[in-house]
Amino acid sequence: MLITITVVSILAVTVLVWLANRILPFKVCPVCAGVFLTWVWLLGAYFLGYQIALVVPALLMGGSVVGIVYQVEKKLRNVSAGAFLLWKAFFIPAGFVAAYAVLEQLWTGLFLAVAFLVAISAWFLSSNSRPDSRKETAEEIEKKMKDCC
Repeated sequence: MLITITVVSILAVTVLVWLANRILPFKVCPVCAGVFLTWVWLLGAYFLGYQIALVVPALLMGGSVVGIVYQVEKKLRNVSAGAFLLWKAFFIPAGFVAAYAVLEQLWTGLFLAVAFLVAISAWFLSSNSRPDSRKETAEEIEKKMKDCC
């Protein structure tokens, strides 16, 4: 029964966010929001004393961790594959640790995992935002092409 409620919740939230995207000034991934908000309310119900099999929100939380990486990857096309792989290699396991800490109510562990996630993400973004003299912007290439002939 819980899996049926979970699937219906994911679908319902997905549709609501898809509709909300039509009026929001920013876009939210509807499926990501559906999964995220479903595991949030499942955990809320669990912490309030309802009988929730934690395997269901655990699966959804794992999906959210991987979904975050996927969304970041879409935004960072100019980052070297090696650097991004290194970030993923740290981010995904640390995200799983954070999810586990929430499920087990290990709040210090959650704080440490989130701090680590923020630190490696900040380091990654700052080290990859430096201008690279070898990379040319589209405008520079376009100007060279116009000046060429």
